[in-house]
Amino acid sequence: MSDRRPRSAWRRPQTERPAAASPEPARPSMVQAGLYRDGHRVSSPLTLAETFRQLREHPDGMAWIGLKGPTEEELHSLAAEFDLHELAVEDAMEAHQRPKLERYGDTLFVVLRAARYLDAQEEVDFGELHVFVGPDFLITVRHGAAPDLSAVRRRMEKDPGLLALGPEAVLYAILDAVVDGYAPVVAGVQNDIDEIETEVFGGDPAVSRRIYELSREMVEFQRATRPLVGMLHGLMAGFAKYGTDEELQRYLRDVADHVTHTSERVDGFRQALTDILTVNATLVTQQQNAEMRALAEAGFEQNEEIKKISSWAAILFAPTLVGTIYGMNFDHMPELHWAGGYPFAVVLMAVVCTSLYVVFKKKDWL
Repeated sequence: MSDRRPRSAWRRPQTERPAAASPEPARPSMVQAGLYRDGHRVSSPLTLAETFRQLREHPDGMAWIGLKGPTEEELHSLAAEFDLHELAVEDAMEAHQRPKLERYGDTLFVVLRAARYLDAQEEVDFGELHVFVGPDFLITVRHGAAPDLSAVRRRMEKDPGLLALGPEAVLYAILDAVVDGYAPVVAGVQNDIDEIETEVFGGDPAVSRRIYELSREMVEFQRATRPLVGMLHGLMAGFAKYGTDEELQRYLRDVADHVTHTSERVDGFRQALTDILTVNATLVTQQQNAEMRALAEAGFEQNEEIKKISSWAAILFAPTLVGTIYGMNFDHMPELHWAGGYPFAVVLMAVVCTSLYVVFKKKDWL
């Protein structure tokens, strides 16, 4: 961060200033631009070219330019006007950058990951914000729906004293808005984890997928919050070197405290989800084991019933066999006219049935 000095001390004379890109019509990517002096808005340019011109005419002013999904031509125009480093411009052209803070001469380049909680979908939506902070300008390049920088602009315009501190104060307000936006996300995730715990012990089969999806979101949340702790500490380390206003120092320390608290909560969420996933896997395994045991017991009982049925079928088959042979009524059949044939057949059936019963009983089939 840098101390606030007269514009002429920061910028090259107008004759040495590189020529800006040719005037261009207003594009949808240019969300809003404003020129400020002593904490008050003095004009609202409609194009980048008009913003550049008015900033040259007011060397003691500050330009605040907000873009969403800008074109390469617009970023190159900004780079030519404000001497932005080509590496920072290249990063700003594409999203999916990690949160970081880089200093290129008198210009800071900050990448932030904003987040918002979507109640209807019960998920976390991440946006990306690139911020260029110079001695007399601040440029925001937004990728995604979050954060709502119009609210930040309204807040700063209602506090001219803070806005008069320059681009560093605007950077603080943006950091504060991004970090404050994490609070509803933390609350929403905490509620999701409470619901997941209930579903896990309630045996909901769909809870595993929900745990996995929320765990992935927490990984992204960690990537958004954890680097901010080091970034803010780096800013605080440069307070003395760059003559940062004391009031602004207090504000930034407060943001750093909130970031640290949020980062710790997110780390706790991820650990909690890991533990819940382990518990859920244990419960699922126990349920599967119980089902397998129940199937085994059912199979055993069925097998016992089959044994009993088979035993009685064998016992009943023996007299049927004997009775069938003796009931064929052939004229030339041994013992056909024997007086003891009937008692013999009955005794034979009784002996066979009794013998089979004793055998099956010993094998515990009956």
